[in-house]
Amino acid sequence: MSKKFWRCNVCNDIHYGSPEINEAVMDKKELVKVWEKFTGGNDFILNPSREKVEMLADGVLNNEKNHGLKYCPCRLRTGDFDKDLLLVCPCNFKIQKTWREKGECWCSLFVRR
Repeated sequence: MSKKFWRCNVCNDIHYGSPEINEAVMDKKELVKVWEKFTGGNDFILNPSREKVEMLADGVLNNEKNHGLKYCPCRLRTGDFDKDLLLVCPCNFKIQKTWREKGECWCSLFVRR
């Protein structure tokens, strides 16, 4: 599949990428810092369990290594690039039933403050 532009359903930014393996993969520590920055000023925080956050970071980074994008580790990809963009972490979890009922995203990476 060739590279193309796509709009993130969380930050609304336009990104350039493809499901091909990305050689510039960030490490776990950098990813957690990005997530911490993402939570700033929002009504959610990272899960207080550092062990859980690091486990999920490993899953996201493995998905990036194996599938080219940082897909949520707790949701199954469909194989359709456009549909799977909805699964890029952080996904648009605030529209999901789990957020409304439990105050957390699918995998509990992000939890209500």
